[in-house]
Amino acid sequence: MAIEAELKAIVRDPDSVTRLLEAGYGPGRPEVYQDTYYDAPDGSLMGADRELRIRTVHGAHGSRTVLTYKGARVDEVSGSKPEHETRVEDTDAAHEIVRGLGLVPRIAFQKRCRNYTFRSDGRALLATLVRVPEIDGTFLELETTVTDEQDLQPALDAIRAVLSRLGIDEGDLTTELYTDAVAARR
Repeated sequence: MAIEAELKAIVRDPDSVTRLLEAGYGPGRPEVYQDTYYDAPDGSLMGADRELRIRTVHGAHGSRTVLTYKGARVDEVSGSKPEHETRVEDTDAAHEIVRGLGLVPRIAFQKRCRNYTFRSDGRALLATLVRVPEIDGTFLELETTVTDEQDLQPALDAIRAVLSRLGIDEGDLTTELYTDAVAARR
């Protein structure tokens, strides 16, 4: 089982964090994500802390679409979840298939991201600076993938070490979902 070990933080000084990321890990990739989250008509998918998302990523080298399913959290403190993702060749067909299965779009929004991929403590990491136009603030997501729950805590420790180097402390961490923040704002 693949688990996305992830911590998300509110960034108090985006310029400083950007400078540290650029200096330590190279130039980031600017990308815009268009996310649509689907749910059962009765809300039972999201109500069970599961997610089904179709994301189209627009970047300097074109666009790509991925279908993602996230299971319920395996770690309440970090919000880390099992995740399964696959690339989609035809975005419109993917939306039609999901709707044809009886699921409905629950919420859609845009994320403006700057992604950094690097290795730390022997792990492949992805750091993403995020702005969601509909909500205030800048966020930093830092993630890696582990294959079992036994490796989750060591992975989160490695993530915390990078966050610390970026000036992010435990008090800046949040498990609030963008879907909830955008829904509350609307």
